[in-house]
Amino acid sequence: MVQNELFKIAEVSISYRPIVDMMTRPVVTSSESAFEIFRQSWDLGRISFLEEFKVLLLNRANKVLGVVNLSVGGVSGTVVDPKVLFVTALKANCSSVILCHNHPSGNLDPSEADFKLTKRLVECGKLLNILVWDHLIISDSSYLSFADEGFL
Repeated sequence: MVQNELFKIAEVSISYRPIVDMMTRPVVTSSESAFEIFRQSWDLGRISFLEEFKVLLLNRANKVLGVVNLSVGGVSGTVVDPKVLFVTALKANCSSVILCHNHPSGNLDPSEADFKLTKRLVECGKLLNILVWDHLIISDSSYLSFADEGFL
Protein backbone atom coordinates (compact mmCIF):
# COMPACT_ATOMS: atom_id res chain seq x y z
CA MET A 1 0.00 0.00 0.00
CA VAL A 2 2.83 2.45 0.78
CA GLN A 3 4.34 1.90 -2.65
CA ASN A 4 1.10 3.05 -4.38
CA GLU A 5 1.16 6.25 -2.30
CA LEU A 6 4.52 7.19 -3.83
CA PHE A 7 2.98 7.53 -7.29
CA LYS A 8 0.20 9.91 -6.28
CA ILE A 9 0.87 13.57 -6.89
CA ALA A 10 -1.05 16.73 -6.18
CA GLU A 11 -3.19 18.05 -8.99
CA VAL A 12 -2.65 21.60 -10.19
CA SER A 13 -5.48 23.51 -11.78
CA ILE A 14 -5.42 27.03 -13.13
CA SER A 15 -8.28 29.48 -13.24
CA TYR A 16 -8.37 33.17 -13.98
CA ARG A 17 -11.28 35.31 -12.83
CA PRO A 18 -10.80 39.04 -13.37
CA ILE A 19 -13.12 40.94 -11.06
CA VAL A 20 -13.07 44.34 -12.77
CA ASP A 21 -14.05 45.18 -16.33
CA MET A 22 -10.86 45.80 -18.32
CA MET A 23 -12.47 48.73 -20.15
CA THR A 24 -12.60 50.72 -16.90
CA ARG A 25 -8.91 50.28 -16.08
CA PRO A 26 -6.48 53.20 -16.49
CA VAL A 27 -3.68 52.92 -19.04
CA VAL A 28 -0.08 53.80 -18.15
CA THR A 29 1.42 55.93 -20.90
CA SER A 30 4.37 57.53 -19.09
CA SER A 31 6.27 57.64 -15.83
CA GLU A 32 4.08 60.60 -14.86
CA SER A 33 0.87 58.60 -15.29
CA ALA A 34 2.40 55.76 -13.25
CA PHE A 35 3.38 58.27 -10.54
CA GLU A 36 -0.20 59.57 -10.37
CA ILE A 37 -1.59 56.04 -9.99
CA PHE A 38 0.92 55.25 -7.24
CA ARG A 39 0.13 58.53 -5.43
CA GLN A 40 -3.56 57.59 -5.38
CA SER A 41 -2.70 54.30 -3.67
CA TRP A 42 -0.30 55.79 -1.10
CA ASP A 43 -1.16 56.88 2.42
CA LEU A 44 0.27 60.39 2.04
CA GLY A 45 0.27 60.75 5.82
CA ARG A 46 3.03 58.11 5.96
CA ILE A 47 5.01 58.87 2.80
CA SER A 48 7.50 61.03 4.72
CA PHE A 49 7.62 58.63 7.66
CA LEU A 50 8.03 54.98 6.52
CA GLU A 51 9.59 53.46 3.42
CA GLU A 52 7.16 51.32 1.43
CA PHE A 53 7.48 49.30 -1.77
CA LYS A 54 4.62 48.85 -4.25
CA VAL A 55 4.23 47.32 -7.68
CA LEU A 56 1.93 48.27 -10.52
CA LEU A 57 0.76 45.22 -12.49
CA LEU A 58 0.05 45.79 -16.19
CA ASN A 59 -1.41 43.74 -19.01
CA ARG A 60 -0.08 43.72 -22.60
CA ALA A 61 -2.01 46.93 -23.38
CA ASN A 62 -0.48 48.66 -20.31
CA LYS A 63 -3.84 48.66 -18.56
CA VAL A 64 -3.54 48.53 -14.78
CA LEU A 65 -4.45 45.17 -13.30
CA GLY A 66 -3.71 46.36 -9.79
CA VAL A 67 -1.37 48.02 -7.32
CA VAL A 68 0.26 45.66 -4.84
CA ASN A 69 1.62 46.76 -1.46
CA LEU A 70 4.69 44.53 -1.18
CA SER A 71 6.40 45.78 1.95
CA VAL A 72 6.55 48.41 4.66
CA GLY A 73 9.82 49.06 6.42
CA GLY A 74 11.33 51.68 8.62
CA VAL A 75 12.65 55.18 8.09
CA SER A 76 15.57 54.13 5.90
CA GLY A 77 14.64 50.90 4.16
CA THR A 78 12.25 48.07 3.39
CA VAL A 79 12.73 44.47 2.26
CA VAL A 80 11.48 43.22 -1.11
CA ASP A 81 11.26 39.48 -1.69
CA PRO A 82 11.41 38.77 -5.45
CA LYS A 83 9.45 35.55 -4.95
CA VAL A 84 6.52 37.44 -3.44
CA LEU A 85 6.63 40.07 -6.18
CA PHE A 86 6.66 37.59 -9.04
CA VAL A 87 4.22 35.08 -7.60
CA THR A 88 1.80 38.01 -7.32
CA ALA A 89 2.56 39.09 -10.89
CA LEU A 90 2.06 35.54 -12.18
CA LYS A 91 -1.17 35.10 -10.26
CA ALA A 92 -2.52 38.31 -11.82
CA ASN A 93 -1.40 37.10 -15.28
CA CYS A 94 0.39 40.38 -15.89
CA SER A 95 2.81 41.07 -18.72
CA SER A 96 4.83 43.84 -17.12
CA VAL A 97 5.38 45.67 -13.85
CA ILE A 98 6.42 49.08 -12.64
CA LEU A 99 8.27 49.14 -9.33
CA CYS A 100 7.92 51.98 -6.84
CA HIS A 101 9.16 52.92 -3.42
CA ASN A 102 9.33 56.13 -1.46
CA HIS A 103 12.22 57.84 0.27
CA PRO A 104 10.86 59.35 3.50
CA SER A 105 13.74 61.86 3.47
CA GLY A 106 12.40 63.36 0.24
CA ASN A 107 15.77 62.76 -1.46
CA LEU A 108 14.97 61.10 -4.78
CA ASP A 109 18.52 59.98 -5.57
CA PRO A 110 18.74 56.18 -5.89
CA SER A 111 20.97 54.39 -3.40
CA GLU A 112 23.37 51.62 -4.34
CA ALA A 113 20.83 49.19 -2.80
CA ASP A 114 18.11 50.64 -5.08
CA PHE A 115 20.27 49.98 -8.15
CA LYS A 116 21.12 46.43 -7.04
CA LEU A 117 17.51 45.55 -6.25
CA THR A 118 16.28 46.94 -9.56
CA LYS A 119 18.89 44.98 -11.51
CA ARG A 120 17.96 41.79 -9.65
CA LEU A 121 14.24 42.26 -10.26
CA VAL A 122 14.79 43.03 -13.96
CA GLU A 123 16.76 39.77 -14.29
CA CYS A 124 14.08 37.78 -12.43
CA GLY A 125 11.44 39.28 -14.69
CA LYS A 126 13.36 38.25 -17.80
CA LEU A 127 13.30 34.63 -16.69
CA LEU A 128 9.51 34.76 -16.39
CA ASN A 129 8.93 36.96 -19.45
CA ILE A 130 7.57 39.74 -17.25
CA LEU A 131 9.03 43.07 -18.27
CA VAL A 132 10.08 45.56 -15.59
CA TRP A 133 9.17 48.83 -17.34
CA ASP A 134 10.36 51.24 -14.68
CA HIS A 135 11.25 51.83 -11.04
CA LEU A 136 9.99 55.03 -9.49
CA ILE A 137 11.33 56.62 -6.33
CA ILE A 138 8.70 58.99 -5.00
CA SER A 139 8.20 61.64 -2.35
CA ASP A 140 5.04 63.46 -1.37
CA SER A 141 5.29 65.80 -4.37
CA SER A 142 7.76 64.43 -6.93
CA TYR A 143 9.41 61.33 -8.37
CA LEU A 144 12.46 59.97 -10.15
CA SER A 145 12.04 57.43 -12.95
CA PHE A 146 14.84 54.92 -13.55
CA ALA A 147 13.66 54.56 -17.17
CA ASP A 148 13.54 58.32 -17.83
CA GLU A 149 17.03 58.71 -16.32
CA GLY A 150 18.46 55.88 -18.45
CA PHE A 151 19.15 53.61 -15.46
CA LEU A 152 17.22 50.65 -16.93
